Amino acid sequence: MAETVNTAVDNPPPASTRRERTGWYVYDWANSAFQTTVITVFLGPFLTTVAELAAGCAIDADSCDGHVYPLGIKVAAGSYYPYLISLSVFLTVFVLPVVGAIADRSLHKKRLLAAAAFTGAGATIGFLFVTGERYLLGGALFLVANIAFGAAVVVYNSFLPQLGGPDERDAISSRGWAIGYLGGGLLLGLNLVAVTLLSEDGNPERTLDLARWSIVSAGVWWAAFTLVPLRWLREHPTAEALRGGGNVLTDGFRQLGRTLREIKAYPLTLFFLLAFLVYNDGIQTVITLASQYGTEELRLEQDTLIVTILLVQFLAFGGALTLGALARRIGAWKTVLLSLVLWTAVIVAAFRLPAEAPLPFMLLGGAIGLVLGGSQALSRSLFSQLIPAGKEGEYYGFYEISDKGTSWLGPLAFGLVFQLTSSYRVGLVSLLIFFVVGFALLAAVPIRRAIVAAGNTPPRVL
Repeated sequence: MAETVNTAVDNPPPASTRRERTGWYVYDWANSAFQTTVITVFLGPFLTTVAELAAGCAIDADSCDGHVYPLGIKVAAGSYYPYLISLSVFLTVFVLPVVGAIADRSLHKKRLLAAAAFTGAGATIGFLFVTGERYLLGGALFLVANIAFGAAVVVYNSFLPQLGGPDERDAISSRGWAIGYLGGGLLLGLNLVAVTLLSEDGNPERTLDLARWSIVSAGVWWAAFTLVPLRWLREHPTAEALRGGGNVLTDGFRQLGRTLREIKAYPLTLFFLLAFLVYNDGIQTVITLASQYGTEELRLEQDTLIVTILLVQFLAFGGALTLGALARRIGAWKTVLLSLVLWTAVIVAAFRLPAEAPLPFMLLGGAIGLVLGGSQALSRSLFSQLIPAGKEGEYYGFYEISDKGTSWLGPLAFGLVFQLTSSYRVGLVSLLIFFVVGFALLAAVPIRRAIVAAGNTPPRVL
């Protein structure tokens, strides 16, 4: 009789198909438009300009004090966007782990993916109405879009452990990131053409309108291409979800509470997560604030910024695949450590960039592209090895607190330093600590022992 007992181990879910993995890759293609066109290029300068309009600086620079007052709080117009990023992450700390817990107990993860993705895309399209001095509306829409973006990525990432074994996930994750960079780069290229052809010298209102429509286009792109993974992905319910019973929402909260109590049983997983939260906060801050740094400190034209970010996207495609190949030779852990050394060099070089010099900025962007995709893709696949079976959504909920666009300490430090010093360069230097401390923490993780402690089988090369 004992031979007839079924367990999750004895009856694993069917192996993923090429169609399913392709559907998973396409969601990276879909949501990367938000990360690239909105977060990396247009939103920072756009919201900063709208805040400056609200502060009266664009009308009479001599009489304005350079501040806006959301909810009565005095905020420098140049710090408004970094503070918004930090606020969005503060809110996601409470939202994303709950979303992950619900995903683990749901038989319909694709529905959760659809709800989060379409909410974020809808809020992004809502920037069509952010005109004039409506910086508060822009801030509110950004909060909704960024939180929904993170929630969708939590659900999306939770599919990764079901798409391949330990020795396949680095390659699968790297392909997803690489395809995402192609998608984000393609839409950015289209926006570059529009900005180049339609902008008018001496007409900042037209430039602001083009930025607004570029942001809206990312929401449309995100929503349209999300239909493909919703069609091609298959459900991979956990054993807990298959047992059923109860309410998914309330049971998700209870499961999260149990996980928070039990997570101390996986201290090495927590240690890796701490390292990731530190160094990836620095990476995300560089990505998020690069266009604002280029505009405000280096006094570069918008065309230069867009061309540079476009260069980053297409080089990141090759960089993600190259670092993925390197990981197969020396292991993902060592490859990520190497990438953090390169990130430190990027910050030092960025501090020394001359103003009004497009070529050095573009060259530095190329260096970022080569290291960017691999460091993030390999971190994602490495973390998948450290998650106890059946709790992928919950753990990726914690992971996503510092993943795409949801860094908070870096933007907060950058914003505070700028408010105190009025120098974007000094704010940039403050980010070095994230890469140095992150490297030290990650180097201290006994990665093979951590994987075994989580109940998983280590890949052949680490």
